[in-house]
Amino acid sequence: MSNKAISIAQLNKTFESRIRLGIMSILMVNDEVDFSRMKELLQVTDGNLASHVAALEKAEYVKVNKQFVGKKPNTTFIATKLGRKAFTAHLEALEKLLKSTK
Repeated sequence: MSNKAISIAQLNKTFESRIRLGIMSILMVNDEVDFSRMKELLQVTDGNLASHVAALEKAEYVKVNKQFVGKKPNTTFIATKLGRKAFTAHLEALEKLLKSTK
């Protein structure tokens, strides 16, 4: 088996979506991001963001906190330790793949 096949196999399918990749990238450099800010940064609809966050939450890569600030609902996202580890491994596999194609 070639290096390329090994590297491709090491990529995490959870992060294949550009939106999930964006969510995790944002959470890797921020301790916590609220729904409105995440939506603004990614330029996606409420439903689109919610469905991708749900997939990351199911994988236990993102923790979703819902609370009220005054009378307004406030949803925030945090990358879990597992999520940070998985995303870092994904980026490392991607980097190996890029280097193997040179």
